[in-house]
Amino acid sequence: MDRTLAADLARLPELLEAARRAAADTLATLGERPVVPPSAGRPDHEPLPEPFPEPLPDRGTGTEAALAAFADRWAPRLSASAGPRYLGFVTGGATPAALAGDWLTAAHDQNSNSALDGAGQDLERETVGWLRELFGLGPDHSGTFVSGATMSNTTGLAIAREWLGERLGVSPAEDGAAALGPVRVLSGAPHSSIAKALAVLGLGRASLVPVPTLPGREAVDPAALDHALADTPGPAVVVANAGTVNTVDFDDLRAVAALKDRHDFWLHTDAAFGAFAALSPQHAHFADGLDASDSLCIDLHKWLNVPYDSAVQFTRRPDLQARVFQNAAAYLGPLGDRPDLVHLTPENSHRLRALAAWFTLRAYGREGHREIVERDIDCARALGAELERDPAFRLLAPVRLNVVCFTLAEDPTPARLTALREAAADEVFVTPTVYAGTPALRAAFSNWRTTEADVHRAARALRAAAHTTAKGSA
Repeated sequence: MDRTLAADLARLPELLEAARRAAADTLATLGERPVVPPSAGRPDHEPLPEPFPEPLPDRGTGTEAALAAFADRWAPRLSASAGPRYLGFVTGGATPAALAGDWLTAAHDQNSNSALDGAGQDLERETVGWLRELFGLGPDHSGTFVSGATMSNTTGLAIAREWLGERLGVSPAEDGAAALGPVRVLSGAPHSSIAKALAVLGLGRASLVPVPTLPGREAVDPAALDHALADTPGPAVVVANAGTVNTVDFDDLRAVAALKDRHDFWLHTDAAFGAFAALSPQHAHFADGLDASDSLCIDLHKWLNVPYDSAVQFTRRPDLQARVFQNAAAYLGPLGDRPDLVHLTPENSHRLRALAAWFTLRAYGREGHREIVERDIDCARALGAELERDPAFRLLAPVRLNVVCFTLAEDPTPARLTALREAAADEVFVTPTVYAGTPALRAAFSNWRTTEADVHRAARALRAAAHTTAKGSA
């Protein structure tokens, strides 16, 4: 054994304790660090020096030296994305239990697709069962862990592609997507990952057909969808949205599913973070009808607050899923009635992502995660109310759940909004968007640490930044 590697093995408990201390120090200061560290793109800040790439060492210096180098060169440049005022994208954190589960995931280092060691698969199936119950899905839905919402949507649409083939008497998994002929995928306000998935699956971005939404909404107009389906020759795919990224708008899933009485289509629902509305009795009506989906995307490293990367996909047709993703090799078992996980996703190697989710669900249960969801919703509404009272800002949509979509009341140009974001980035991070043609910003609440005090700090920072940028543009 390499001498340095052998020395690290001999000191492994001590080195793990050093890593624990480094992690604890990071988490202890998470709420007070700059949300986005100073960089060359941030005005009025002394940027951190760019680290010059180091050559690969011929002879390593061990874990202790690597920890020191990381602390010196890279840790100061990382954002506080796990913290309470990182409101960009929809980025959760890692609950204490999820963090513990993730550390043990690395320690046990399981490839949970392995047919020879079933414990990881059994743990994942138990966790999927808990998630199915959490989101109010029936027993007909089976699920599998994947890396994120994009892969969840891709997997669901791959199953939909095979369903289209079944309806047409062909198998795209065997014969290729061209065997289907033209395909239409209908949606009102699809996430960008849907078009990406269609490109990956060989159906093409051009197969995505926009359907009109309700006036002033991002929710699909069921009557317009009815007409679009009537004009669609042959079977189709409908992508419903349960929580759009700009305004957390929800399609009427029951009304969409009811159209199956007149039209032949597969219903895939993108509920990446909107599905978590089901945890709150006050907001569960938004997610009503999730169970009617033929396939379903839910992202867990958002509102479940487990570490990246983690999502789950559900479907009513695991037989078609296995037809798409089956992997025939001498060292793998047969498909059987309950296929191993290697036959259900694009991955042959499958990290035991379920363990972090198992830990946080086991530790805090339904009620603990309901409290996180409802507190984040309350925080989003509080920020919306503070911005609405300030004449410098304008809300572009009601705060339905956990996202505040807003802009400057006057001259909301991309340049001014960028300047505002950068000026506030020590205290709060928000992301740019465009809503109904208006350049805007969005603040998304999904972190378990966020409190009303963080809302007040974020609002103060945004108001101060708006005042500063207004003076600068005068």
